[in-house]
Amino acid sequence: MSQVGIIGVGQSAFSRGYPGSIRELAFEAFQEAMMDSGVQTTDIDATVICSSPEYDKQRSPAGVIAEYCGLTPQPTFYTETLCSSSSTGLKLAYALVESGLHDCVMVLGFQKMSEISSAESQERMGRGADIQWESPFGTMMPAYYAMHARAYLDHFGVTEEDLALIRVKAAFYGQKNPKAGFKKVVDLETCLSADPVSKPLKVFDCCANADGSSAIIVASEKKIKELKNEKPVWILGVGAASAPVNMAGRDKFHGLRAAELAGQQAFQMAGLKPSDISVAEVHDCFTIAEMMAYENLGFAKPGQGKDLIRNKETYAEGSIPVNVDGGLLSKGHPIGATGGSQIRTIVLQLRGEAGDMQVKNPKYGLVHNIGGVGLYGNVTIMGV
Repeated sequence: MSQVGIIGVGQSAFSRGYPGSIRELAFEAFQEAMMDSGVQTTDIDATVICSSPEYDKQRSPAGVIAEYCGLTPQPTFYTETLCSSSSTGLKLAYALVESGLHDCVMVLGFQKMSEISSAESQERMGRGADIQWESPFGTMMPAYYAMHARAYLDHFGVTEEDLALIRVKAAFYGQKNPKAGFKKVVDLETCLSADPVSKPLKVFDCCANADGSSAIIVASEKKIKELKNEKPVWILGVGAASAPVNMAGRDKFHGLRAAELAGQQAFQMAGLKPSDISVAEVHDCFTIAEMMAYENLGFAKPGQGKDLIRNKETYAEGSIPVNVDGGLLSKGHPIGATGGSQIRTIVLQLRGEAGDMQVKNPKYGLVHNIGGVGLYGNVTIMGV
């Protein structure tokens, strides 16, 4: 297999209520990635546009965005796996390049959540579950993850304070991230005393919707040499899995099976193990999601993820830094752009360009991106 590398990354600021159109929002990440890579639009053979279409007023946004960015007449593809759409897009781009079908592909993820009201947004999130057997009964994302949180806390004897410590960490690093939507430090007492959203999850256990875009440029080893790009980050392993949509079809609730399987695939492909990872980005839509990710990815044994956060092992100076860009909890969560933002963070870390969030001398980085309530799992491992 030939090597496939990432040669450019970009991201808009994540915010609430972006004033422009989706094409203008997408262009912000596109422009940054183009400047970062030094390529021309004619170098890009194809684009993969990623979003969750129920939030978009524009039907078939891929063509509109490709046209606005000057990426026609090259082919454009559209991917959607809920919150993991742009990680799925990266896997598609990897396959297109590794197969030799294309030499250089851009993955452009976006979401303008403010296109619709909060009530409409929650209703659409509920429709990420089975619309025949579950969502008509009023289930929404906080309630689904609250079920996982309740099962996890009861099964392992973990406390709500342990979950709150994850948010404290996210807030600490969010203030260091110029792209984050939320930059205010939050202390443990504030987290624990916050209003409940869906017990045991409270306000600060939950991420917020956001508007944002992200862009990743992927190229073959041959193309990278032709372009004389001097800072590629290589894609070493990609894994993806799915789980039953209905909760009744799940075999357990104190972990996400799709994340476990995707991680195993990625580690096997990369020829690495969890202890080899220098820095990770995990899908912390809720604090419980990050806690389960520690264990699903093998950074801790089942029930022992609490020790990582209690001992600050997931801080930048710890044994396995996780979400040192603030994660979704501080950045915000623009569905289609989230995975690309995570990839961008790891690319910058591996290049040594992460600024105040930089981890010391990272060699391998991992991205864990979940769609829905563990419905889709994507894990990507990169190295320099």
